[in-house]
Amino acid sequence: MAMDHLEIPLSRPDIGPAEEEAVLSALRSGRLSMGPWVERFETAVAGRAGRHHAVAVNSGTGGLDLVLRALGIGPGDEVITTPFSFIASANCILYSGATPVFVDICPKSLNMDPEKMERAITRKTRAIVAVETFGNPEWMDAYESIAARHEVALIEDCCEALGTTHKGRPCGSFGRAGVFGFYPNKQITTGEGGMIVTDDHRLAELCRSMRNQGRALGWRPGESVQPSGAGGAPTGSWLHHERLGFNFRMAEINAALGVAQMSRLDEIVKKRRAVAEAYLERLGTNADLILPTLSPESRMSWFVFVVRLATTYTREERDRVVASLRRHDLGAGDYFPCIHLQPFYRERFGFREGMFPIAESVSQRTIALPFYNTLDRRDIEIVSQTLELMIKRENLKRG
Repeated sequence: MAMDHLEIPLSRPDIGPAEEEAVLSALRSGRLSMGPWVERFETAVAGRAGRHHAVAVNSGTGGLDLVLRALGIGPGDEVITTPFSFIASANCILYSGATPVFVDICPKSLNMDPEKMERAITRKTRAIVAVETFGNPEWMDAYESIAARHEVALIEDCCEALGTTHKGRPCGSFGRAGVFGFYPNKQITTGEGGMIVTDDHRLAELCRSMRNQGRALGWRPGESVQPSGAGGAPTGSWLHHERLGFNFRMAEINAALGVAQMSRLDEIVKKRRAVAEAYLERLGTNADLILPTLSPESRMSWFVFVVRLATTYTREERDRVVASLRRHDLGAGDYFPCIHLQPFYRERFGFREGMFPIAESVSQRTIALPFYNTLDRRDIEIVSQTLELMIKRENLKRG
């Protein structure tokens, strides 16, 4: 059954009159690309992340790709990252021609273990792509210190963490650059879209150029044309391209949606925290489940709500529980299968089971439960009761 037909889906965007009016305004303006809505959205996100620059792009994946390219990372370089994440955080390393180096995770935060991460640094290491898994920012300051000590770039994959803070610092403010994602299941959505944030002016300008087909640094629509010095197109021209570029632009319609969503971010974060707290209260005494663990120094905006079956349960039992939830018209997912065990990574790099045991153990027992702003107490009770019944059924099967 399609997820959008479920009685209680896995996720649902929070779209209201403000978003509808913003999108209509963009449509009525007659300017659908590279206009004022993108600039307003960039300003809003940069301010929230505590950064000087923001670059709107087509997706979080595209943003990570551009940052690595702007840093000059390529073949022969190594980039450290986590095996427990959505696959884009590793794929972006391959796009640049570099080699991903995986590091096992901390069993509580589900982020990379800082000590293991530091031991993985070699003379080939050029960057660290540090993911705030499920929006949890723990260890981000430790990663920043390690990266600075070894003089490698830290890229904060904060695609799941907009509105989260760690030790008083907003996510997006750690390292050389951060990248947010705005897919419909995120805290805010633009339908599709992402945002690079950084204090590095040169890095921001390179990303702006590459997102826009490699046009000149600092080029803006409508600027005066500069004479060409080499017989090609004028240097201020739409048809003048200084470097390899891509069409990674964000459309005005998407940005307008993002501006409206950003105006409601505090309200949205408050609603998501209330849903998470209701789940924690309802499931907190269940010995068959391991619930999300947060550092007291972190204030999470909650991307998803993922529980784990206790270590006595197998992947097959987890899969049956997830399938049963879906049969009962409840959204559920297995967030995340380990990246290094995905078919492409096994074939390309020879990864095998047992290489990152903590990530693999966690991955085999995760269950993402329905989670969105408007989920109410009744829905949470239905999900929780059904989950507990399905777990009891698995226990009965054991005899």
